[in-house]
Amino acid sequence: MSIKVKNLSKHYHQQKAVDEISFEAKPGKILGFLGPNGAGKSTTMKMLTGYLTPTAGDAEICGKSILSEDLAVKRLVGYLPENTPLYNDMYIKEFLSFVGETYGIKNLKNRVDEVIKQVGLTPEQHKKISMLSKGYKQRVGLAQAIIHDPEVLILDEPTSGLDPNQLTDIRTLIKNLGVAKTVIISTHIMQEVEAICDEVIIINKGKIVANDTILALKDKNKNNSLEEIFRSLTVN
Repeated sequence: MSIKVKNLSKHYHQQKAVDEISFEAKPGKILGFLGPNGAGKSTTMKMLTGYLTPTAGDAEICGKSILSEDLAVKRLVGYLPENTPLYNDMYIKEFLSFVGETYGIKNLKNRVDEVIKQVGLTPEQHKKISMLSKGYKQRVGLAQAIIHDPEVLILDEPTSGLDPNQLTDIRTLIKNLGVAKTVIISTHIMQEVEAICDEVIIINKGKIVANDTILALKDKNKNNSLEEIFRSLTVN
């Protein structure tokens, strides 16, 4: 269930968006993937999920290569992009059933009901997606990411647009999912990282500048706050 990244790179002409990064994400752990805007976070996530082809390097998801076994990898991964693509004219259940059908899920109706309850969409379940608030749309995006019960979850800004109550609920859900799955989460909210992540990677200008547990990272940096450590590693 682990993710092993090996010298992964993505270049756009002379720009090295991701520059030979290597790391591992372990099952039962939540990995915070941090960096300033343009550092290469979303590009890395898109390569891991098969939306972008690497310029060089490879990664293994549960032992399968993202290059040579990309279709198998997509079955194993649940992905929530930064800007969740949703079909606004569809009803919630209709959309989740549509996504579930692409994975060939058995007992799909029961699974849709289960996921709706899991992400806290029950009060809104009969609505069209276009009628939902941004926070509830984010929950629909999370529901589609877990509908097929993937072994690996890659979540890009999963709590974007949530109010404090929703934030607490989704953090709890992600922590619960992280018990049995490998989870990578990207966020700019340092409190969120400290609340739910076990380990942290900080990327800057396409290169990894920190890779450790939160406690070890603080210990190495005179017990500064995570925000202070982040700034010191990414300010240039």
